Amino acid sequence: MKEIEHKFLVSSDAWKNLASEGLRIVQGFLNTHPERTVRVRIKGDRGFLTVKGISNESGTSRFEWEREIEASEAEALLRICEPGVIDKTRYEVLVDGKCFEIDEFHGDNDGLIVAEIELEAEGEEFTKPDWLGQEVTGIIRYYNSMISKHPFKDWSEEERGSRE
Repeated sequence: MKEIEHKFLVSSDAWKNLASEGLRIVQGFLNTHPERTVRVRIKGDRGFLTVKGISNESGTSRFEWEREIEASEAEALLRICEPGVIDKTRYEVLVDGKCFEIDEFHGDNDGLIVAEIELEAEGEEFTKPDWLGQEVTGIIRYYNSMISKHPFKDWSEEERGSRE
């Protein structure tokens, strides 16, 4: 029940030739408290309910609990979520046996493309392909729960290029 991941901006389209077929994801948040988030997601034709805890100091790991629920239940829960539903397409790219999940956002977050890699342990080594850009692990504005409240279209140039 521990999620360990690194998050990066994507610096080029080179990943697209390596990617799996994209899967549409729509998600909302029932709760976006800084110490815990409760997410409802429809991924393709499947529903999920996820609870995430606060990240550690480096932002690489946190508690995560997820259960599959009926898609109809997820649709009903999405109707009572906080404002700011996220719409994105997720692709997967294998690099040296590790899976990068690339999220291409739509709607108010159009133009934002983020890659994540989940690891088995803190400090685990992994290959960084050339299309990975700036690491944004632990930068709260890149969390989906924050993107839902403050979408990419409203970011200043400084926010788009800064690690702060």
